[in-house]
Amino acid sequence: MVHELYELLLTLKYPVFRQGTFSEEEDYPESFFTFWNNDSYDGSHYDNEAVRWTWSFDVAFYSSDPTKIQDAIDDAMKELKKNGWTVSGRGRDLPSGKESHTGRGFSAYFIEIRRNE
Repeated sequence: MVHELYELLLTLKYPVFRQGTFSEEEDYPESFFTFWNNDSYDGSHYDNEAVRWTWSFDVAFYSSDPTKIQDAIDDAMKELKKNGWTVSGRGRDLPSGKESHTGRGFSAYFIEIRRNE
């Protein structure tokens, strides 16, 4: 699911990074997404094997232009929902770690089901 989320966020035409991968010395891009996998846990079992998993991610958007933030978050939520993800609400403010940038994020969930092969 990590790769799938990364690819979906890339369709929004901003750089995408795993949360926490910038060093303190690195400059941030003007605008970008980050994500973090909070958890993945079994949801159902059959014959002693997991057949369903729930993935939990935090998705964030940071920008030096605060007028872009809510639109980018809304676009990300729409894209994820269109592709079977669950998101709710309108997001939450986040610290960026840099005075030049403002952040906003949301939680996203995906239920992965093992298909019979």
